[in-house]
Amino acid sequence: MARPSSFSSCMVIFTLAFLAIFTSHSSAQLSTNFYSKSCPKVFGAVKSVVQSAVSKERRMGASLVRLFFHDCFVKGCDGSILLEDTSSFTGEQTARPNNNSVRGYNVVAKIKSQVEKVCPGIVSCADIVAIAARDSTVILGGPFWDVKLGRRDSKTASLSAANSGVIPPPTSTLSNLINRFNSKGLSVKDMVALSGSHTIGQARCTSFRARIYNETNIDSSFANTRQKKCPFPGPKGDNNLAPLDVQTPTAFDNNYYKNLISQKGLLHSDQVLFNGGSTDSLVRTYSRNPKTFSSDFVTAMIKMGDIDPLTGSQGEIRKICSKPN
Repeated sequence: MARPSSFSSCMVIFTLAFLAIFTSHSSAQLSTNFYSKSCPKVFGAVKSVVQSAVSKERRMGASLVRLFFHDCFVKGCDGSILLEDTSSFTGEQTARPNNNSVRGYNVVAKIKSQVEKVCPGIVSCADIVAIAARDSTVILGGPFWDVKLGRRDSKTASLSAANSGVIPPPTSTLSNLINRFNSKGLSVKDMVALSGSHTIGQARCTSFRARIYNETNIDSSFANTRQKKCPFPGPKGDNNLAPLDVQTPTAFDNNYYKNLISQKGLLHSDQVLFNGGSTDSLVRTYSRNPKTFSSDFVTAMIKMGDIDPLTGSQGEIRKICSKPN
């Protein structure tokens, strides 16, 4: 009769051990009050720099949101994208999705400098990126949320991982978008809501040239307008910019989804969200109900911030965000 009892005891021990292992590699150690005692002034320090940067250039708000996305999708939200190349190390900044595209590194460096003044050696660069993305969203008119914190900084970065396709290119199909986000634990709803960050920011001609000249699911006058500053073929005009949201390019709202319904999505990967597929209904919902969009966007941003963080004694707290200690 002793065997079932000992078996169940072993199962309990195994289960607890498994849970201990699992939680040590999850977001369980992230919390919204992580710095409440060690660095209560962190939020003010971050916001002041972000506010200054966005007031000088509204586009920077979108760039800081995108920086968070590109960091989290490559080996987790660990600040690895911030590491600059050296003679003996090649990081992620020159990877195809990031090179001459991702911006805001200088703003993060300024934030880190301010934060170090109020509480040196406490706040990670990875957390700074997360807070800056939230502040940028709010400053441009979007929703507020409490950011989960406690991430630590990676000591290295991976060019190959950044080039592996985990960050969906602007030519992505709907199935590719769904699969890429799903591989990071993000649902279809999360993907469509996060795509709504394209209500702000701009894209280079090279990323939408094929769409405005070759695709048929596009408003003709919209395509003609975009073609004026994006000549075919390249490379002339490659770096010319166009707003991702043609209506309110520097305001965080739900016009992005209204544009998709009008076939005015700038990128191929935007318009595939409303093109007779499984995500059409979500686009319609968000176009009609900004509160639903804001709520789902917040949920998705928090989930994205939970992707494979380094916590506890993992990684480090960098003194300078662009290089390991």
